[in-house]
Amino acid sequence: MKKNFTLLFGIITLLSFGQIPAGYYDSATGSGYTLKTQLLNIISTGTIDPGYGALYTTYLTSDIDLYFENNGTLLDMYTENPTGSDLCEYTYGINQDDGSGGTSECQKYNREHIIPQSVFSSVTPMHSDAHFVVPSDKYVNAQRGNLPFGVVNTANWTSSNGTKRGSNLNSGYSAGYSGTVFEPINEFKGDIARMYFYFITRYESQVAGWSYDMFNGTSNQALTNTFLNILLTWHLNDPVSQREIDRNNAIYTYQNNRNPFIDNPDYVCDIWPTQCATLSSQEFILNNVAVFPNPSKNGEFSITTTAELKNITIYNVNGQLVLEIKNPNAIETSTYKVNNLATGFYMLQLQTENASVIKKVIVN
Repeated sequence: MKKNFTLLFGIITLLSFGQIPAGYYDSATGSGYTLKTQLLNIISTGTIDPGYGALYTTYLTSDIDLYFENNGTLLDMYTENPTGSDLCEYTYGINQDDGSGGTSECQKYNREHIIPQSVFSSVTPMHSDAHFVVPSDKYVNAQRGNLPFGVVNTANWTSSNGTKRGSNLNSGYSAGYSGTVFEPINEFKGDIARMYFYFITRYESQVAGWSYDMFNGTSNQALTNTFLNILLTWHLNDPVSQREIDRNNAIYTYQNNRNPFIDNPDYVCDIWPTQCATLSSQEFILNNVAVFPNPSKNGEFSITTTAELKNITIYNVNGQLVLEIKNPNAIETSTYKVNNLATGFYMLQLQTENASVIKKVIVN
């Protein structure tokens, strides 16, 4: 998705508050779980439930591709290829699930509950809440089933865009769980994290009674330590995008409530400050990285780091994705090369298995 990296320099709130009604968050004045309950009161007041069938109507404005191919087709997080052509292209009303198909990717799309509907017995308003019910490839949806989200160690299945299923990596920020998990690509990890934070806030008064591997049986923290750490890390590493802002605005039109963690991402660490501080103290920010020459005069630069990079992503000054290199190969010990960049100012995101860093690069 197009990520506006001005978000990383302290003005995220200004950028994302464009269509928030005046005074909407005025009563969100607390901190910790007090703030979480205040947000619950805000986003549960005056809500509208258009119904499960109406989700397909909501998706006509909330989940269209204006960010990658920019062709108005369905935006599915499990088959969208952010750096190239999609294997699947769905047109609303044509490829919709009719009870047939779904034996492989690209046949049908349906509605996926990011928090499985079996958790809350498919009751309303959860059943039809578009803030966490998304359009999805029917086959990929079935491969996930009711699995929790996590960091896959060894994949036993992978979708066309790299979404994975397999055993959880029981180390680093995902330590504490060894069962099977489902892992989206980096492009959408923050999106899913913020859907979870919305859900455990919006349904705070009920979540303690629901049994799920990701939940801890409380109404305040709601998530187990392992899955809270995973979602916090995804939230911090994958900032709010224009796609999420647009989706939030579109859903507000139908449901009359918003996802506060998209409008103000700082609410996350305001509610869970201890956990955010712990993640910071564990140095999940990638250190000891050098980028040179900078400025570059020939469209080429080198990256040196003792860490093994899993992803090199480059955005232009407008926040548009320019290049993504997955599992890059070092040309020599601890050195990676990037070349063929046009003149301009870029944001360089480097990611390892459990850390990331942003660097500014100039190409003259």
